[in-house]
Amino acid sequence: MAATGIPDGEDPRRRSPADRFNDDLIGLDPDDPEAQAFAEHLDRVERTRPAYTVEGYLSGMSDFADSANRLGGHYRLMASIVAALILLGVAVAAWDAIVYVFSVLLN
Repeated sequence: MAATGIPDGEDPRRRSPADRFNDDLIGLDPDDPEAQAFAEHLDRVERTRPAYTVEGYLSGMSDFADSANRLGGHYRLMASIVAALILLGVAVAAWDAIVYVFSVLLN
């Protein structure tokens, strides 16, 4: 992990916000709301999650929901439409499966 600026053996998720300002954001005011927002953004960018696991998928959906809640206006509307289309696809697939099961059982 030396290429990322994090010492070997140190978990980047366990870094405190003060470490972020001492290591990566040198010269920025830790009390500035914009600097704090940028530090949170860097934490989200550097976060690693397990790939191809249920936890990885759920944390990805959590990040999507959090980012949609941070946005406003038409971006939030578009995120809501995408979520509704996903749910509609799941409902159609479930309905199709139920119809297939009943058609096989009744014949």
